[in-house]
Amino acid sequence: MITFIASILLLIAGYFTYGKFVERVFVTDRKRRTPAFTMRDNIDYVPMNTTRNSLIQLLNIAGVGPIFGPILGALYGPVAFVWIVIGCIFAGAVHDYLTGMISIRNHGAHLPQLAGKFLGQAMKHVVNGFAILLLLLVGTVFVTSPAALLSNMTSLSLTLIIVAIFIYYLIATLLPIDKVIGRIYPYFGALLLFSAAGIGIGMIVTGAPIPELSFENMHPDNAPIFPLLFLTISCGALSGFHATQTPIISRTTQNETNGRKIFYGMMITEGIIAMIWAAAAMSLFYGDQTLSDVLAAGGPAAVVSEVSTTMLGAVGGTLAVLGVIVLPITSGDTAFRSARMIIADYIKIDQKPIVKRIMVALPLFVVSYALTHMDFTLLWRYFSWANQTTAVIALWVGTMYLVLSRKPHWITSIPATFMTMATFTYLAYAPIGFGLPMHLSYVVAALGTLVCIALFMKRVRRLSRTTFAVDEPAEPVLTTGNNTDDQLVTSS
Repeated sequence: MITFIASILLLIAGYFTYGKFVERVFVTDRKRRTPAFTMRDNIDYVPMNTTRNSLIQLLNIAGVGPIFGPILGALYGPVAFVWIVIGCIFAGAVHDYLTGMISIRNHGAHLPQLAGKFLGQAMKHVVNGFAILLLLLVGTVFVTSPAALLSNMTSLSLTLIIVAIFIYYLIATLLPIDKVIGRIYPYFGALLLFSAAGIGIGMIVTGAPIPELSFENMHPDNAPIFPLLFLTISCGALSGFHATQTPIISRTTQNETNGRKIFYGMMITEGIIAMIWAAAAMSLFYGDQTLSDVLAAGGPAAVVSEVSTTMLGAVGGTLAVLGVIVLPITSGDTAFRSARMIIADYIKIDQKPIVKRIMVALPLFVVSYALTHMDFTLLWRYFSWANQTTAVIALWVGTMYLVLSRKPHWITSIPATFMTMATFTYLAYAPIGFGLPMHLSYVVAALGTLVCIALFMKRVRRLSRTTFAVDEPAEPVLTTGNNTDDQLVTSS
């Protein structure tokens, strides 16, 4: 288990070293008032403490992605560990931190607004479409996957469970963030941590056979590591879905100095969860029923059940599966909430009246329910592509912010360039894309990446010739009649 344990230690060390470095590059301002106070509306802009924000952020970003993705990625072998560690520390956590902090500096703006500001108005419209597509896919995937697990555990009707989850999603989407999400997430968080810790400790206690570091491609179908691994394992390494979630918490963060713990730290935590499930899946390489056999029989959900009962027994395994069920549900609700906020911001609909919130949210649920009848595997492929394309856009937004701020931009420009190449290669090669031969896909991807870099540099030159404010001025604090809020800023 040397590779497994060393990888987790590296992730923890990354938070205290590279995370601190990224924070210094950004330069936080303890005295600057955050949108939670300057734009407080008691619906989406609500000050909450750092512990609650961190837990909500973790549950927001950690859907089935850091479980199902690593399980599918485990087919490639221990090379998946390498991507989780390097991707999480140098790409995913940086992506989450900068998206959250830039949003705080821009009145809690969502990714489409940030893309419009930094990459041009045309990109604002493109990203709006991508973000809504991604969030609908996420919301749908995060309905069907927990519903299937619950149906297997309880023998209840799958349709009944799907309807029940949708009702919860509707309530969580419409009510103020501190009324439902802020109150029940601590309990969900405890279940999540038990699930991940239980599986991790169970593997160590039982001496699960986890393969050591190797760059050999162990995929039974010999599927190419590049680009497929980098899109299969997204959550836990790098995920554009997080760019749609961090602005939710940027609107509730009390002080900029809390950002590293909330955004960078929770991505590291998700990376650890991904490591545990990737290792657990690889432990099924050995035995009468291999990982590929279990996946073929019942998909990632079957692996979750197999691993949980093997490591923790019937009772502990059931609790572990419940922890896995919690993850997608607590990301699906905020996926729809984020979609509502993005659409409302885009077409400028005031979200204080609940009737207007319902007007924006209901069509989303109708479309998502229709998507639940699609094949899960096909949904996941489209989700993977839309997810990493969104991550690429968010990384280029962060790069533009750093370039115009005259700060070291390589912390985002390097992962942005790499993932641009990976997503273009996937689009050219994959059956859901153009289905080109791999060697031709590389050529197409390289040309596409060069075009993106050229357009980016053109935008840099244009903005450099103008007076461009990367940060919006902090607005006057709204009068709320609650003086304790100002005290929270100081105490933070």
